[in-house]
Amino acid sequence: MATIEGENYKVEYNPDTATIAISGALRLGGLGEYAPIIEVLNAALDEHTNITLNMKQLEFLNSSGIAMLSKFVIEARNKETVDLTLCGSSDVPWQGKSLINLQRLMPKITLVVE
Repeated sequence: MATIEGENYKVEYNPDTATIAISGALRLGGLGEYAPIIEVLNAALDEHTNITLNMKQLEFLNSSGIAMLSKFVIEARNKETVDLTLCGSSDVPWQGKSLINLQRLMPKITLVVE
């Protein structure tokens, strides 16, 4: 299990279940500061063909974070063999609109918003 913790967020990657859980508030400045998280996401892409990204507990994500997720989804789409499931929460306002936009980048993505 790989864990990245910041002041207000946590990213946990469980390679046994191919699940990445992101929680808290991601307000990092630019894609450069997201590099450790991008490394974890790319590791999952390199190791698995069926990946779950759980963002139910991610209360805030700034525009750089959305760009990071968009790039990840495009990388998954380009691999063609990857099945990606995004889990979100209807209680978190930003997720409704943004997760649907990610689905537009990769139409075969499974979107679960509860």
